[in-house]
Amino acid sequence: MLQGSNILGHERPMVIRLSFSTCVLATVCLPLLGLITCVFISSVFHFEDSTGTHCQVPNYLPSISASISLSPECHIWRFCIGLHSAPRLLVAFTYFRLYKTRFASKVAETTLSCLSLVFSLSENLGLLLLTYVSSSETYFVHKEGFVLFIISSLIYMLITCHLWKSIKKYSFSPEDAKSHHWKVRFLVLNVSFCVFAGFFYWKHNMYCESGSYTFFALFEYLVVFSNMSFHLTAVWDFKSREVMVISASEHKDF
Repeated sequence: MLQGSNILGHERPMVIRLSFSTCVLATVCLPLLGLITCVFISSVFHFEDSTGTHCQVPNYLPSISASISLSPECHIWRFCIGLHSAPRLLVAFTYFRLYKTRFASKVAETTLSCLSLVFSLSENLGLLLLTYVSSSETYFVHKEGFVLFIISSLIYMLITCHLWKSIKKYSFSPEDAKSHHWKVRFLVLNVSFCVFAGFFYWKHNMYCESGSYTFFALFEYLVVFSNMSFHLTAVWDFKSREVMVISASEHKDF
């Protein structure tokens, strides 16, 4: 929504209002659409390059790392992640302010709130690192970025679930209870998918079985989708809030 007017020759600053839920939805949809687009292009136009491994056995799905390292896929992915990183920081600091208000007199929860912010920023940093340094360029840096992203996201989700358990305990809002319920579900799914992805990655490297890398890629997608779903629960947490952008008006006296 845009607001602005001119009263008696004095121009009011323009105000842009945006539902916080819309901001969260757009932030999550950017990497989601980017990933789907990259996987589709890799599967259709670069199938051999994106599914080939050192084992030289048949595979039917490209891994995420392979999908985002080719061109034009890498440019699409970098554009989506770069565009979504700033709103994601906004969401992280908004959560931190919410926790400070809710747990002003509780030392343990206040400490966890700070850790939640740290690991949220660390998760975003890991995502940016693995995005802008592809596996085909510098594999070690890309791998470290991926590890940082996974570990940070798991710790962040664990802390968030604990904090929302405390919020639900003293809240009468059904939205808070629903948010906690789905956060726990997505955390359990994310951990399960990580375990399966790790197992098939190990199996592929150890035995070079046909199809193992395909299952690794499939569960890798599910890890990312469950992570996105977890972050999407912010729609319930900030349902009534708005993002406001106010332009500064320049006042001149003659």
